[in-house]
Amino acid sequence: MNLLPQSHTEFHSPEYWDNFFKKRGTKAFEWYGEYPELCGVLHKYIKPKDKLLVVGCGNSVISENLYDVGYHGIVNIDISDIVIRQMIDKNQSKRPDMKFLKKDVKQMDFEDGEFGVVFDKGTLDALMVDETESVVADIDAMFKEIGRVLKQGGRYIIITLLQDQILKKVFSYFPELGWPIRIHLISTDSSENKDFHMPVFAVVLTKFKKLPNMKQILEVSTVEDKVERFDDVDKVKGVLKEMQYYALIRQQISKRNMSKEHVSLCLYSDISTSPRYTLHIVDSTQNLKQKFAIFIVPQGRETDWLFATEAGRMQLSDSAGFERLIVVCLHRDHTYTDLDSIKTELSAKVMELTPPNFKRGVQVPFLSLGQDIGKRHIKCKGHSDMSGEYVIEDVEVDGDVYRRLVFSSNPNIVQSEAKLKSVGKKKGKKAGKLTIDPDYLACQHHISMIAGLGFIPDIHQMKDGKLSALLIGLGGGGLATFLHQHFKQINLSVVDIDEAIVKIATDWFGFVQDELLTVHVSDGIELVKKEVENGLKRDVIMLDVDSKDTSVGMSCPPQAFVEEEFLLNIKKLLDNNGVLILNLVCRDEDMKKTVIKRLTGIFHQVVVKDIEEEVNQIVYAQNSMEQTNSEIGLTNDTCHNCAIKNPQTLLSPETSKYLNSCVKGTDIDLSDQFKNMIIVDR
Repeated sequence: MNLLPQSHTEFHSPEYWDNFFKKRGTKAFEWYGEYPELCGVLHKYIKPKDKLLVVGCGNSVISENLYDVGYHGIVNIDISDIVIRQMIDKNQSKRPDMKFLKKDVKQMDFEDGEFGVVFDKGTLDALMVDETESVVADIDAMFKEIGRVLKQGGRYIIITLLQDQILKKVFSYFPELGWPIRIHLISTDSSENKDFHMPVFAVVLTKFKKLPNMKQILEVSTVEDKVERFDDVDKVKGVLKEMQYYALIRQQISKRNMSKEHVSLCLYSDISTSPRYTLHIVDSTQNLKQKFAIFIVPQGRETDWLFATEAGRMQLSDSAGFERLIVVCLHRDHTYTDLDSIKTELSAKVMELTPPNFKRGVQVPFLSLGQDIGKRHIKCKGHSDMSGEYVIEDVEVDGDVYRRLVFSSNPNIVQSEAKLKSVGKKKGKKAGKLTIDPDYLACQHHISMIAGLGFIPDIHQMKDGKLSALLIGLGGGGLATFLHQHFKQINLSVVDIDEAIVKIATDWFGFVQDELLTVHVSDGIELVKKEVENGLKRDVIMLDVDSKDTSVGMSCPPQAFVEEEFLLNIKKLLDNNGVLILNLVCRDEDMKKTVIKRLTGIFHQVVVKDIEEEVNQIVYAQNSMEQTNSEIGLTNDTCHNCAIKNPQTLLSPETSKYLNSCVKGTDIDLSDQFKNMIIVDR
């Protein structure tokens, strides 16, 4: 039996609905849930004394259910003559006060303000199938008529899926009238129609007279009697979209293995607009005996490679040995008591994400790194005109405390990190004052960048302050501070385009300027150009600047920093024996090859080092080879069938001794960094 239209335009046709109800007969057709699922919202906003208009009633039994519990002032209308006659025959003896009338919701002859409530269950969704001019005109007429027949203070209740066009229309039309908007998520889990998995919403619109300068009221309720108010339409749309996404994902993962897809979703609390949990669903490619488990990532560890990357989570899943592993990350701006409370909070929700054929009643294990969920302390929140909102936080990981800078645009990426150490500890006290540890480097690629100093001829013979270095990209100042602390011969200039970053580094990450360490708030490209014009020379230029453009496959540096014009200026600025040290983060292999090829066409020698378990590559580019490969310990062995030479890399004893003497007292071995470097053929 074909009950659905061949074309969506048939939804507007009385003939289609007459034919629909002829085929279906008197069997009720319930759009979007039945009375037990809707009664909570209906009874909250409809009083028994209210005169209720049900538009597009069809043969739904909702009106009958309401009548039977005391709501007798009900008028039902529909465009189909067939269904109206069916419903009259069915109800005239049992429910004599309930009316069924054939009417078009766009042209009603009721009095102005006649009804206290207008109820629409699926009618708006059926009529607004797209945003064509004729459809929008019909919806405008429908809304205008409903607004006319509704009394002041009355409510228009819409049961809807809130498809994109519906969401857009509701949030553009009614705010202009000054009507408050409240949206409830309807639980339809108990519905007999188990094939219908889209979330259902009740949109409650209250007819108010618009007042000058009145702020729009926007509210969302995801659980009974708990309503959250929003000050921005986009935030409301974001929360609703997340609910819809969750429902679709829940439907998909209950039916099939997702090993070829990487699925993540967010869970919100009833009191916050920001996610409380992010759930990553990781399915094994194997049919394993152990089916399902939950892994709780401690606070502060969510940025670790093992948890923050798809490859890391796959490795975690393989180690855990479950067919489906849900990796749960905890969000900043939320408070968590302990592991047991998290388990209690998540238990019901995660059971909705079980793999296909999972046996109910089987206990689901919760895994973590011990019982400690970690601690996070927000130290500061702020805004950068260049990078947006940011947060500075202290996190405790395995007994150590780290300070981190995180931008809201990339909440799972630590922009900068410093380790805190205790100083001034007094007898009888647990710990002294926490301060920045200048000997700590958070990033492996920073260590490899520092090792690039070994390419400079006679660096060990240079006097203090005589090695001229330029670092483009300050961040939290960790790299600059380490260089200043351990390489006294370096006179380091740092440039960063973002004034807010300089203030953050100074106020929160222990960055201090002096005669051998200065910072300039400027465009790095323009500064290099200016220094070339002024005839300056640099021994070292380091590029460690991230890109704000997420549309390309290279996140570091921005594309302008690898264009030929800029690289030629770098070549001019470098001394004959100088070295460019570039942090390259590029997931686009073709783009990466283009960058390396461009570098080899400009510089005399280009050496590349991959950073283990990171996307980063460190590129060392030199103007000349006054210091030969053998002097720094590189010997060339040509790879078979490729244009890359693979050096067996051991630093000369003299260079090795010097580099490691500079970092004495730290856990860093700079000579070890020269292993696995490759020299790129020109």
